[in-house]
Amino acid sequence: MNVTNPKSCAMKQLTTLSADQLYQRASLDELEFSTTQELDHDNYRFVGQERALRSADFGIRIKQNGYNIYALGPEEVDKRSLLENLIEKEAKKQSVPDDWVYVCNFEDEQKPIVLKLKPGDGIRFRDKMNRFAEDLPNVLTSVFESEEYQNRRQVIEEKVKEKEHEDFTEIQKKAEEKGLSIVRTPMGYSVSPVKDGEIMSMDDIKKMSEEDRKELEQEVHNLQKELQKILRQIPEQQRKIKDERDELNREFTEYAVKGLIEEVQDEFEYNSDVVSYLESAKKDIINRAEQILNPAAGNPLMQAMSGNKPDKTTSPSDHPVLWRYTVNVMVNNAKLEGAPVIYEDHPIYNNLLGRTEHVSEMGALTTDFTYLKPGSLHKANGGYVIVDALRLLTQPYAWDGLKRALMSRKLKIEAPGEMYGLFSTVTLEPEPIELNVKVVLVGSRLLYYMLCAYDDDFQNLFKVEVDFDDEMDRSPETQKMYAVMIAGMLKKNDLQPMKKDAVVRLIEHTSRMVSDSEKLSTKTNDILKLLQESDYWSRKEGGEVIDLKAVETAIEQVRYRSGRLRDKYREQILRNTIFIDTEGEAAGQVNGLSVVSLGNLVFAHPTRITARVRVGKGEVVNIEREVEMSGPIHSKGVLILSAFLGARYALDRPLSLSASLVFEQAYGGVDGDSASSTELYALLSAIGDIPIRQSIAVTGSVNQHGDIQPIGGVNEKIEGFFEICNERGLTGDQGVMIPKANVKNLMLKADVVEAVENDEFHIYAIESIDEGMSLLSGMEMGERDENGNYPDGTVNHKVAEKLARFASVKKQFTTQNDQAELHASTKDSK
Repeated sequence: MNVTNPKSCAMKQLTTLSADQLYQRASLDELEFSTTQELDHDNYRFVGQERALRSADFGIRIKQNGYNIYALGPEEVDKRSLLENLIEKEAKKQSVPDDWVYVCNFEDEQKPIVLKLKPGDGIRFRDKMNRFAEDLPNVLTSVFESEEYQNRRQVIEEKVKEKEHEDFTEIQKKAEEKGLSIVRTPMGYSVSPVKDGEIMSMDDIKKMSEEDRKELEQEVHNLQKELQKILRQIPEQQRKIKDERDELNREFTEYAVKGLIEEVQDEFEYNSDVVSYLESAKKDIINRAEQILNPAAGNPLMQAMSGNKPDKTTSPSDHPVLWRYTVNVMVNNAKLEGAPVIYEDHPIYNNLLGRTEHVSEMGALTTDFTYLKPGSLHKANGGYVIVDALRLLTQPYAWDGLKRALMSRKLKIEAPGEMYGLFSTVTLEPEPIELNVKVVLVGSRLLYYMLCAYDDDFQNLFKVEVDFDDEMDRSPETQKMYAVMIAGMLKKNDLQPMKKDAVVRLIEHTSRMVSDSEKLSTKTNDILKLLQESDYWSRKEGGEVIDLKAVETAIEQVRYRSGRLRDKYREQILRNTIFIDTEGEAAGQVNGLSVVSLGNLVFAHPTRITARVRVGKGEVVNIEREVEMSGPIHSKGVLILSAFLGARYALDRPLSLSASLVFEQAYGGVDGDSASSTELYALLSAIGDIPIRQSIAVTGSVNQHGDIQPIGGVNEKIEGFFEICNERGLTGDQGVMIPKANVKNLMLKADVVEAVENDEFHIYAIESIDEGMSLLSGMEMGERDENGNYPDGTVNHKVAEKLARFASVKKQFTTQNDQAELHASTKDSK
């Protein structure tokens, strides 16, 4: 059988990392300045976001439908500020968009009409129409009180009276000729017989002969019919007169408002929609002239309230009729220079898409077009609106409303309940406004990918992905750019200038923020927070310039404020409540390193990891997994251990092992594979009964080939173990073993670097399990010879020997068990 030889396991003398490898210092020697005031920072920009800047520039400039922007990245990056700066620069180059107003639809008040006007004309049109409505009652009053109007109206009314008089005179004459008279009673007109100039009584009528009485009754009946005919003509004549009077009113009203209308039309003759609206307004005024002059007419309640006198102090918007001729300005761009840029910080449905307000009048809710209120999309129409994606998605109906507006490219004001048919009530149906807006959503990466996966419309509406990075390459050039950015941020936020050595320290700290000595953080919110706190500590000490001490204090105070849990955990270790050995040796026991992340707190602490072995079926039991305290990544790491053991030690025999692994005194969940190498060391130690140095803590993940892979939180892990060792007293034998691939991530605290420099603490960088096990045990790993055997006294020999013994025991036990079962079966058959 061909066996792949493992890596050479000859004992190698591993050297610790030097102090220079633990902390990469920054240099600004090429930049001449003593404080940031001397740097040219007027046009500073956030550095390290070239991809995002190019994507944003594309998204801002492209005019096609659906090319809205989603800016994704960590919350600590001030995505909004960067985008606002870019958008505002582009918006200033663009033309100012039109104004939008709503006016009354005189044919259907429930469906207000929208008008588009030149920028600034919305306010002018409103003011003109307000003045028009204010002047209208006075103009109408003067016209209707004129001598010409009164004379013509008198002629019309006298014509009615004259006609009625002629008709009654003629029938009265006929009545007198027949000895009758037309008498007016409370019940109307009646015909009565007359004798000697007086109306005959019933007694006189009874005294008449039968023939005379019948003749009289016939005469009365005939005259009564004539009288009824005349009376029936009176309402018709009155209607004709009313029509003539109404026509007279229309004639004089049109004459009165013609000048007012033309005055407004002359101002806005360029807009045919406005001209058409004014013509409709004129017709409405002609039909409502009497209501305008006497709004309480025909309304008993208003008559009682007003004493039937028009209130000349009432504004047009409060007048029962004149409000119809006012203007509701939805968008006023008079003061804009370029396209609008709006940030909506509370993106509820109404704030985005507008709303219809209502007013209570005598127990009923009423509304009209003057109660239409604009949303952010109205104000940003023709420009840009920036919205926080998470806030938008957590507001009922807001996301669906925004999508509907973007897809239809129209803004329609409606209540969310009506949109979904939840309730129906009398309300307005305003004419939609044409929508031309660029929406910029700002949110997390997770939210972006979820929208891509679960919302079919999202990628059609937000085609531009602006992905902000949280780190950038560190080089002399980028460090100079970083210094200029810091100077700009200090100036913009009215903070004290900063000394050069303080800038250098801050740049170094940003590498620590991303746990990479070759990178710099682009998390501008975190950087600004540190600048603000450095400014505070500088001012507290009476300084006028932020110096190195202020920056160091700010960094330390951030750590101190969030460090209660870290200190409590360290106290439990130092008081031996949590068992951690930092000296001596033990088999099947290794100090692993765990990272805790809670809010702003990120720290690491040592954790004892132990292993126990026995004869079994080749299983490695993850106790955390059995009690459901293990995450999937940690469980995966444990399964890899079985693969490694089988490949190295069980190529020609079964792996007859049952092992258990546990994080001792771990009472929360465990996840991640950074402890998988530690668990493997504990397993190898337990199998071979090989003592492990407790003065060295271990971190690193392992693959099936035994290669040590990089992990996260390497700085915190080293410092977590160092602090325990330092409190107990450094012996010069203590240290931490990390993956070699993590050396570039080291940006350790000054006290750790100093201890390494003084040879009091050590940090080892390894590439394989063989190197790590040799360091921990002080033994050579041993290399398999051509017969498949390992040299005596090596780690591999001890492990292989123990596993061979386990296999032999299992085989012997299985054989005995099979013989016993066969004997029992034979006995039963007899």
